[in-house]
Amino acid sequence: MNEKSFEQAAPCGRRGRRATVAIVLAVTGALVSLTIWGRYSADVPDRRLALEVAVGVAAWLLSPALLWRPVAVAVALTALAAVSPAATPPATLAALQVAQRRPFPVAAGIAVAGVGAHAVQGWWQPAAGISFGWWLLLIALGYGALIGWGALARARRALLESLRERARRAEAEQGRRVAEARMAERARIAREMHDVLAHRLSLLATYAGALEYRPDAPPEKLAHAAGVVRDGVHQALDELRDVIVLLREDEAEEGRPQPVLDDVSRLVEESRDAGGRVELRDEVVDPGALPAAAGRTAYRVVQEALTNARKHAAGRPVRVELRGRPGTRLVIDVRNPLPSDPGAGPAAPGSGTGLVGLTERVRLAGGRLDHQATADEFRLRAWLPWPA
Repeated sequence: MNEKSFEQAAPCGRRGRRATVAIVLAVTGALVSLTIWGRYSADVPDRRLALEVAVGVAAWLLSPALLWRPVAVAVALTALAAVSPAATPPATLAALQVAQRRPFPVAAGIAVAGVGAHAVQGWWQPAAGISFGWWLLLIALGYGALIGWGALARARRALLESLRERARRAEAEQGRRVAEARMAERARIAREMHDVLAHRLSLLATYAGALEYRPDAPPEKLAHAAGVVRDGVHQALDELRDVIVLLREDEAEEGRPQPVLDDVSRLVEESRDAGGRVELRDEVVDPGALPAAAGRTAYRVVQEALTNARKHAAGRPVRVELRGRPGTRLVIDVRNPLPSDPGAGPAAPGSGTGLVGLTERVRLAGGRLDHQATADEFRLRAWLPWPA
């Protein structure tokens, strides 16, 4: 603790410091007065009594400075204690203050100096009714008790401060973990937004392309396509609104049911309704036994594959194969031929991050995802663990 520790620790600023100074003056004044009164009752000569009154007043006035400069003031009070017993109460109080606010070696040095000063005092002003040796022993025991008491109080204060610091660090660490968890959850929601909206918007792009390139289609088909586009836009807006709400909430919970492996057939039907040629080959044994997290990941894999096929190989057939059983693993294999002329026909723009996020999703699920494009075909394969 530095020299300004009292000012920093004062409970109520300037008013608190004034109250503490008043308490110190009252306590030391009472103790000095009792000591001088005892000396007066012992028929001390007037000249010596005048000296003790002067020393007592000086020690009393000096004692409040212990709150700012404990070591220097303790040395001065110890020197006064060698001259007169009137300075003994402020000197012992100074030893206690040093023990509470300074390291033990410094406090021990002040205690040794105090015992030495009282030895000088007892040598030229012997105490009545007790031998010098016993009197000096009592003084040493008193200083030892004060130093021990002060050191114990200092250790307790340091322990409390360390506990407060640990509590602050634990709270900060907990806050950091909560923030990281929220960031991870929001990143996951962002990936969900990419998967869901990319699938929905690619369907809309397919229907919009049909409206653009087949204006001579029968009116009922044009009306049907326009209705699908309108409904798809509404669904996309609803999904986007749900995602924004989730991202804004601190403790978000998804209200709608999550997709599972059985929903892949519905996904394929949506693509077929949009004009896509999708073949589904499902050889999964007991799909209901697949864990929900793995089923949701498999659904997202197929969803992303169909979305990429509509973006980069519109009008080309897509083959989806699902294989697996409990105790082995779930295999997802999606293939589609690539267009001979990449620049022909409309293509939806892509950021190229869908497969990156999908690879990370599959890896977090304990599986593996590979994708490769040859001269005439794009193939995506995923393996997901399926415990028995």
